[in-house]
Amino acid sequence: MFGHLGAGEVKTLPLIIKADVQGSQEALASSLLKLSNDEVKVQIVMAGVGGISESDVNLAIASKSVVIGFNVRADAGARKQAENNEIDVRYYNIIYDAVDEVKAAIGGMLTPDKREEIIGNAEIRQVFRVSKIGAIAGCMVTSGVVRRSAKLRVLRDNVVIFTGELESLKRFKDDAKEVRENFECGLNIKGYNEIVEGDILEFFEIKEVARTLG
Repeated sequence: MFGHLGAGEVKTLPLIIKADVQGSQEALASSLLKLSNDEVKVQIVMAGVGGISESDVNLAIASKSVVIGFNVRADAGARKQAENNEIDVRYYNIIYDAVDEVKAAIGGMLTPDKREEIIGNAEIRQVFRVSKIGAIAGCMVTSGVVRRSAKLRVLRDNVVIFTGELESLKRFKDDAKEVRENFECGLNIKGYNEIVEGDILEFFEIKEVARTLG
C-alpha cells in the first residue's frame, strides 16, 4: 500500500483521482485534501471522471503519484503500464476506505516522535582508578538491564550530574553487550571519571515512535 512513500522523503503525497461520476470525484478529492497538515501535504495532481487510461498512468509516472480509482478500473494498457513502472493503483468503492488508507500513508510520512525509555539502573559499589583508562566502576544492576549501547545518567542524591554513554561494559573479565538485574558488572564511562561509590547510573534509550493522524 503506497509502497514508495515513507519517512525521510519529501513530505508531499501526490494523487491522481479517477471516479465514476463528478459528485464522487469531488467528494473524494475534498476529503483527501483535508488530510493535509503542517508536515505532509496531499496534492491532487489530476481528478477526473472515467476509467484509468494509459495517459493517467503516464501522468502518475511523471508526477510520482498514486492513482486512486473510485468505482472505476484501469484498462489493459494502463494496467500493463502501471505494472512496468511500479505505479501504485488503488481501487475503492467506499470513500471512507480511500480516506483511511491515505491517512495511514500520511501517518507513515510524519516525522517520528522520539521518546526516552529508561531500561535499567545500577549502583556503583566500588571505584578503581586505572592509569590511561580512568575510573572503572564496579556495579550492581539493581533494576532492568544495563546495555552497552544505551545512554546513561549519573545520579548523586537524585540529582543528574552527568549524561553520556559507556566506553566499556564487562561481566567479570569479558566484554558484555548487556548485564541484567541482580548481576554485577564493571564499566567505564566515556569522558567522565568523577564517579564515587553510591552513585546511581540510570540507563535509557531513545525510541522512535511512529506518529499517526488522530
